[in-house]
This record gives sequence, structure tokens and C-alpha cells, in this order.
Amino acid sequence: MTMKIEPMTAQNSGEVLAMMRVFYASPAVSTNGSEEIFRADIEHCLSDDPYLEGYVLTVEGAAAGYAMIAKSFSTEFGKRCIWIEDLYLKPAYCERGYGTQFLRFVEAQYPDAILRLEVEAENVRAVHVYCKNGFADLPYIEMKK
Repeated sequence: MTMKIEPMTAQNSGEVLAMMRVFYASPAVSTNGSEEIFRADIEHCLSDDPYLEGYVLTVEGAAAGYAMIAKSFSTEFGKRCIWIEDLYLKPAYCERGYGTQFLRFVEAQYPDAILRLEVEAENVRAVHVYCKNGFADLPYIEMKK
């Protein structure tokens, strides 16, 4: 079955919100997020915000997952940087190549950009998909304030 990757819309934002709740409550994410953050993320995806894009991943017309990418510039690499912020597939759609399909979609959309993401080490399936698609560990300590 082929997966379609379509921009998030107001019509499918409720489904995305439901998937975000599941994703952020799972061990795949180190923070739990909040309704306020989820709604703000969706609002930015639906607006003309140049920094965030949201996608709905569908299989045979059913929502199989969602993804969000954030855009920035990396002075370390001297080019645009695309952060794969969220990539979630419902369990029934895992291990079918859909994660790889989304990564290839992003590479095709932004061929001259560096792609970055964060993944919990315990999320073995996701780590495997990312490594298989050419991602490698960076020797950084990430910090926030």
C-alpha cells in the first residue's frame, strides 16, 4: 500500500491532535508536551509560518501518522537545516517502510539541506530506520533553557 504525504489542513488537524497526544505520552518522546503546546504547533503548521510545516501521512484514505519539520540554518554545516521534529506512525502502520518514505520525501523537498532529528535511544525501531537512512549520532550534549 502506498502512503500519501499531504500538508496538514484544518480538516485533519483534529486527527493530528489525537496522534500527538499518543506520541507524546509514549516512551518515544522524553517530554509529555501539553494541550497548549500541541495546539500551538498545529496552529503554526496551518499558518504561513515559514519555520514549521506539518504533514498528514495517509494510507488508503486513513490517517496513518503525522510529521512536522522545522527549518533553520546551520552555521556548523553552512547550509539550511531541516529538523524532523515529529514523525509518528500509528502502530498498525509501523515496519512497512512508511518512515523511510517520509525521510525520502523530506530529502527530495530539501536536497541541499542538512537533516537533523532527535530520537530516544530506547526507541530501537526508530533508531534502526534512521540509521538505515544514513543518519548518524552527533557527539553533542543538547541543552535548553
